[in-house]
Amino acid sequence: MEAFKTLIWIVNIISALAVIVLVLLQHGKGADAGATFGSGSGSAQGVFGSAGNANFLSRSTAVAATFFFATCMAMVYIHTHTTKHGLDFSNVQQTRQAPKPVSNTEPSAPVPQQQK
Repeated sequence: MEAFKTLIWIVNIISALAVIVLVLLQHGKGADAGATFGSGSGSAQGVFGSAGNANFLSRSTAVAATFFFATCMAMVYIHTHTTKHGLDFSNVQQTRQAPKPVSNTEPSAPVPQQQK
């Protein structure tokens, strides 16, 4: 089970990095808007771009985002269905005895009186 968790973590990290890189590599849709208005083209097709098929980068981003989402959901499922949550200190051996706490009910040593 631990190997499976490790594999999911690795795929999750790789897909997260892939999404970041692919988004940064893509050319924004609004980047050409100023150049289009300045060139005198009055076509709405030139201003807003073609509504054709997605290119390679956007499809790759969608695939990487799907892997990222799926691995996140897998980690949530694994975490909620395991009996061991958080840190488990049940098998820790103590090396020395803990000091006895001081209580206020025990008589204390007499406080020496100061002479005037």
